[in-house]
Amino acid sequence: MPELPTGTVTFLFSDIEGSTRLLQLTGERWPGLLERHRILLRAAFTAEGGVEVGTEGDSFFVAFPSAAGAVRAAVAAQRSLAAEPWGLDEPLRVRIGLHAGLAEVRDGSYVGLDVHRAARIGAVAHGGQVLVSDTVRALVSQDLPADVSLRDLGEHRLKDLDAPEHLVQLSIDGLRDAFPAIAGAEAVLTNLPRRLTTFLGREREIGEVQAALESARLLTLTGPGGTGKTRLSLEVAARSLDRYPGGVYFVELSPIAEAELVATAIGQALGLPDAGGRSATDRIVDHIGSRRVLLVLDNFEQVTDGAPVVAELLTRIPAIAVLTTSRAPLHVSGEREYPVPPLSLPDLAHLPESGALSQYEAVRLFIERAQAVRPDFDVTNENAPSVAEICVRLDGLPLAIELAAARIRILSPQAMLARLEHRLSLLSSGLRDLPERQQTLRGAIAWSHDMLDETDRSLFACLSVFAGSAGFEAIERVCGTEIGGDPLDALGSLVDKSLVRQAEGLDGEPRFGMLETIREFAQEQAAERGRLEALRDRHAELFKEMAEAASRELMGSSKAAWLNRLDQDHDNLRTAHMWFVERGHVEAALHMAFVMWRFWQMRGYLAEGVDRVRAALAMPHAVDHPAAQADAYSAIAGLTYWQGLSEVSRAWYELEIAARRELGDRRGLAEALYGISFTWSISGLATITKSTAARRYIEEALAVYREVGDEVGTGRCEWALGNVLYGMGDIQAAREHSLSALAIFQAAHDEFMVGWATYTLALADLGEDFLGVAPPGALGHARMHLTRALEIFHAARDITGYTLVLDGFALLADRSGDPPLAARLSGAVHRLELETGTGLNLWNREVLGFNPALIAEDPAYRADWEAGLALDAEAAVALALEEPVGVAGPEA
Repeated sequence: MPELPTGTVTFLFSDIEGSTRLLQLTGERWPGLLERHRILLRAAFTAEGGVEVGTEGDSFFVAFPSAAGAVRAAVAAQRSLAAEPWGLDEPLRVRIGLHAGLAEVRDGSYVGLDVHRAARIGAVAHGGQVLVSDTVRALVSQDLPADVSLRDLGEHRLKDLDAPEHLVQLSIDGLRDAFPAIAGAEAVLTNLPRRLTTFLGREREIGEVQAALESARLLTLTGPGGTGKTRLSLEVAARSLDRYPGGVYFVELSPIAEAELVATAIGQALGLPDAGGRSATDRIVDHIGSRRVLLVLDNFEQVTDGAPVVAELLTRIPAIAVLTTSRAPLHVSGEREYPVPPLSLPDLAHLPESGALSQYEAVRLFIERAQAVRPDFDVTNENAPSVAEICVRLDGLPLAIELAAARIRILSPQAMLARLEHRLSLLSSGLRDLPERQQTLRGAIAWSHDMLDETDRSLFACLSVFAGSAGFEAIERVCGTEIGGDPLDALGSLVDKSLVRQAEGLDGEPRFGMLETIREFAQEQAAERGRLEALRDRHAELFKEMAEAASRELMGSSKAAWLNRLDQDHDNLRTAHMWFVERGHVEAALHMAFVMWRFWQMRGYLAEGVDRVRAALAMPHAVDHPAAQADAYSAIAGLTYWQGLSEVSRAWYELEIAARRELGDRRGLAEALYGISFTWSISGLATITKSTAARRYIEEALAVYREVGDEVGTGRCEWALGNVLYGMGDIQAAREHSLSALAIFQAAHDEFMVGWATYTLALADLGEDFLGVAPPGALGHARMHLTRALEIFHAARDITGYTLVLDGFALLADRSGDPPLAARLSGAVHRLELETGTGLNLWNREVLGFNPALIAEDPAYRADWEAGLALDAEAAVALALEEPVGVAGPEA
């Protein structure tokens, strides 16, 4: 078998439409027809360098080293099949699907999600149709055969894939071009969550809400927790997809408590990273543009001070509509309020026969949810009055009814009513400042809570301190000593009783969280027990420890896993840091900001990171913790450096250096001296003054690193000197220092610094070409080094890191005489710069005389630049790693 292609590979899957039926129709002729089909397809695939990975029955799995070659092969295959005289009443038709991604080879074959994605795309095509992913479209849009064009089919959900796929059809001149809708896929332009249970009733409310949205661009569904506001909003949104061709997006605000994060949460729902650069609001406005879009903002009562953000979006985006759910209106100009009524209820004085009770929405909901836990449950003449009264006593509130129905496994409706009635009468006389329905709902939750044993109750109260969700290990750490039994059993019990929700986290690990209404009640229980502050302290300490553990690994080979873990628990980490600030735990707040800063930098949360460090530094008595204060100076200096704010960063580093000298912290002093050197070396074109300042700090840092025996630190100084010399145009010396640094980093298995040293070697290759002193194969070497660096940063999803490396690929394309590719890559980099706030690319461009703005303004390449601007990060990486024509690899 030929060697499998590596790097960015385009995967092709094909099979014959209706092969089983053709077998039955053709009988003995079928083997010959099948073999002729194989000969035609193999000829088309082989001619474009395709490597056959697997063949089974009438299907092919083929890998291509380039997307353009795969497209040409698919086109040639369809033409050959169409021209063949099959001698059948209907032609033999083959469906083909293509997707490109980074190849992962194991045991002689490809593995990974990209392979499954390609297979799913092929599976939903029709016979004679070629479907490609948006990644393939991006790679071939400027390199299509003359007789082939692209037809956008929009986003679709494919089987077993969580994220929707944007599908594009190849329109081939002379061949069939009109096909039915995509087979077996759901067209979407939305992130609406999958509904695991049916939505019952509410037809009148749905119609009224949809009508109200036609006349009011901001509609707020109001009511206490548990009235079904969220489910109603989701159902309206799902039924309104065709009314909003620009997309319908659900934004869950319950995990956040800061109004400043409202725009960030909306951006994340739209697929825009929660990051720095321009404001999140500006990025949302640019992203939506003139499209007709519906935003569903859930649980707005969490962040009522964020209402001005909604008002600004409505003002700046003329075609947008916003549907919010909240316990109170937003009080924004143009807002229309819709109080969500309870579900329809029977009249207890005039009950219909048991078989007719399900006409009432509340009863129908109770029956369905009860049957979910006990399939043999049904309403009978004996239990019908109790079922009806339970629903009435709960005021037709969906959450309360679901909590009650979950108990049907152990209680009959009659027994349930006796307990429920007693509990509600007890609670309805208290807390008179709450709305009547909320008193009832609180009673229902309290009743469900009172039926728990003491172990379950203890865990229920403890879980309230987690924001969003948490894994079992974290729950056990925070709550284990609070309960008198097995926390796993208690957690299972709470899930079974619908008080806790379970979802899947990283690597399939379970995550557990509460609905916000239940979480609020649970926090009250923790407070009544006198345990809330102690639990929040324990929660905050746990997630500070997680951040500390991660900070020790973020420069090594396992950084991707740690970054993902921090991302998954970002809401808990935010809550922990907020708690330290609120409670005046100065040292903990400063220290946590320090250990979090690399995560904020690598995942593009630069602006948020700066804000959190500033909040910690502004706490009273911060000066009483000089070591932690110096660490916080280091964090904010690093974050502002990555924003490209050299002078701001330098001022923070100067504070840190003074603090480290006062403390006698030699290792910390070396780090600060090393850091401040970059604020000189990357601040525009190098001058004698700047390079002298940079070298002075590097040399002092080097002396301290040697003093404390830090070998990696000496390597970093070598690398820093390489950067200074590169900026001064002394390319050979820059290369020598970078190679010396690389050897140190490789020996220390410091993957993070291996990536950066390799990146600098690529810049040296490009610098020699720019100065006209490049040896043969310099551009090939540059590509090799850039590829290695990009693979390192992409594997860890180090977004700010690979934003710089992708800009290096744009520089390479420019130096290689490929302006269209340079324009596409520059457009992609520009988008990433806006999303992350990274501001370090200007330096390299000035050194190498590269100005992407000139490309973007050139009419000849404007379309390429805009195509790049439309690429997401994954497609941009795939575009960079696809071997371009005209750039030879390094000589052996």
